[in-house]
Amino acid sequence: MTNVAIVYYSATGNIHKLAVAAAEAAEKAGAQVRLRRVAEIQEATIAPNFAEWTEAFQEHVGGSSREVEIATQDDLDWADAVIWGTPGRYGAMAGPLKHFIDQTFELHARGGLKNKAMSSFTSTGTQHGGQESTVLSLSNVFYHWGAIIVPPGVTDPIMVAPSNGNPYGVSATSGLQAVPGLLAQNVTEDNLKAVGYQTVRTLQVAEALKQGLNK
Repeated sequence: MTNVAIVYYSATGNIHKLAVAAAEAAEKAGAQVRLRRVAEIQEATIAPNFAEWTEAFQEHVGGSSREVEIATQDDLDWADAVIWGTPGRYGAMAGPLKHFIDQTFELHARGGLKNKAMSSFTSTGTQHGGQESTVLSLSNVFYHWGAIIVPPGVTDPIMVAPSNGNPYGVSATSGLQAVPGLLAQNVTEDNLKAVGYQTVRTLQVAEALKQGLNK
């Protein structure tokens, strides 16, 4: 059985929805799955969106149909494939996820991340809010680890649905509410289907890598 870790940071719930869809798709495909969220660095970072963050956090820890544990380095060590999720922050990954990645040095130094299949997804407030560069910011990390990057590409009709179309990694657009500065949770059904497809594609590559490297 192939081990898949879904590791994500979600500030308002959009990435959480995508992560749950990814986990469900991996489980349906027969993988052993760990759904994990990275911890907040400090409360001040979420103050501008406190209402949305509080609602999303409650869903993480109590209101969701499944419990989501805090990610650890052991989850990365255990996994054959890792699917990463992050909102875009000025065209790059969110600070809490970067903080978690910065703790991987010991695992990386002993080669614990090489040859693992990795893919990533994101969500931003607007369609041109740095979605592709956010995914690429994670790919830069994967290069250092010697991991195998698995993009969804334009390899399935779901990837060219109107709310998708990003071959780098599934990207949702949250849009803006009437209240300035507050983000809406606007993940579409096509987004959820696409991240499921991306996850299964990454799982298939991880399975092929395991079989090939063990020969």
